[in-house]
Amino acid sequence: MAYISASTRTILFLSRSTTKLSLFPFKPSFSSLTLHFTRTKCTLQHQPQTLLRRNIIEVLEERGLLDSTTNDSALRSSAAANSPPLKVYCGFDPTAESLHLGNLLGIIVLSWFRRCGHQPVALIGGATARVGDPSGKSLERPELDVATLERNTAGISQTIKQILGRSLNSNLEGSKVVILNNYDWWKEFSLLDFLKNVGKYARVGSMIAKESVRKRLESEQGMSYTELTYQLLQGYDFLYLFQNEGVNVQIGGSDQWGNITAGTELIRKILQVEGAYGLTFPLLLKSDGTKFGKSEDGAIWLSPAMLSPYKFYQYFFTVPDADVIRFLKILTFLDIEEIAALEGEMKKPGYVPNTAQRRLAEEVTRFVHGDEGLTEALKATEALRPGSETKLDWKTIEGIAEGVPSCSLAYDSVLNLSLVDLSVSSGLFESKSAARRLLKQGGLYLNNNRVDSENKRIEEADIVDGKVLLISAGKKNKVLVRIA
Repeated sequence: MAYISASTRTILFLSRSTTKLSLFPFKPSFSSLTLHFTRTKCTLQHQPQTLLRRNIIEVLEERGLLDSTTNDSALRSSAAANSPPLKVYCGFDPTAESLHLGNLLGIIVLSWFRRCGHQPVALIGGATARVGDPSGKSLERPELDVATLERNTAGISQTIKQILGRSLNSNLEGSKVVILNNYDWWKEFSLLDFLKNVGKYARVGSMIAKESVRKRLESEQGMSYTELTYQLLQGYDFLYLFQNEGVNVQIGGSDQWGNITAGTELIRKILQVEGAYGLTFPLLLKSDGTKFGKSEDGAIWLSPAMLSPYKFYQYFFTVPDADVIRFLKILTFLDIEEIAALEGEMKKPGYVPNTAQRRLAEEVTRFVHGDEGLTEALKATEALRPGSETKLDWKTIEGIAEGVPSCSLAYDSVLNLSLVDLSVSSGLFESKSAARRLLKQGGLYLNNNRVDSENKRIEEADIVDGKVLLISAGKKNKVLVRIA
């Protein structure tokens, strides 16, 4: 028997032989719900957002997250609701202590696969990072020592575990975050084994025809044999995971197409079987074609130890209007209908600027840093607003320190110093007259409190937690004074 809910657009299928009512949503934003009946009551259990086997390829296509696939029709068929779940992996080379924004799409696509009922696997390239991926690189990567690689691997594994772990329900079968390291199978692989078991199946013509290789061969720097073998290492990773872990899909950015197809080719030639698929998503670019993920200070890191949740939030809050809707589609899990509504609001009179950007910043920050990180970012954002009633503490101020000029002054030199003098010595103003002028106009703030008296001197109670002061000239110009 079937019932249709008009309010949720959900079909409810009820079997006479069972007490369990299953709900199959029409669109991705609905949660998976289960109704359990007894003679006297009905209880509703909520589970995290899950697309109950909606075709993942259609989902990615709808959101602009699909670039290319190998054997597209077969992959779509394998992703259908009546097919067994897929096991999909994405590789991350530990070339830094943290993943950055360019890696985020890989995690998001893995999460979409999970939300559609498939099993995600993250592969850390403990072996391939020692070689260096030539894709998109004009020079060979510098060699990393073992200690650095191990430290980077630990940091990246922790980041992936935290981000993906928050989006998975540990009570559901197959929801555990699986993280593997390709060094575990490459460390015992001799050169002779590699040449015999892998190299003999690779055609040199095909290898040098790959775009990433061809561009480097045509450049003045050229390419080393070490880098040339990278595609075979990544290709064998896919073969190993296919054969030993049941992984049948590899995903990556569009620049990874050559490396991914190297894997599907090796599986077909060595194992002589079908059923291995590759899928790429577009690179994260702005509407002007430049890379999205770099700021004036460098990469946008995903680890809070390398970039505060506040700074991460602010980066998305300042996305141009021309990019915000596309980024809402590819970087968040919001309903397509809700995103379309936001887009419609942007075109209407009375639209509050940055409303869509605020939603983007909130959703991406929550996904990467969790509710706690988002709360920290929002608190710091509010704390930076002059006149805010948010009580400042040392932790909140330190959270915004990366985006605010700072200086260190001795406690004795700050205590009883006039605010006008401190504004100059800290570098906020070039002259006392400029500081006095803004003060008279009501634009000078100490710890977000407006100062009206030119005679204001720094008191012990002004030094937040005995460690810092925040001086603001208007809304944007600020300086953080650390007390040494």
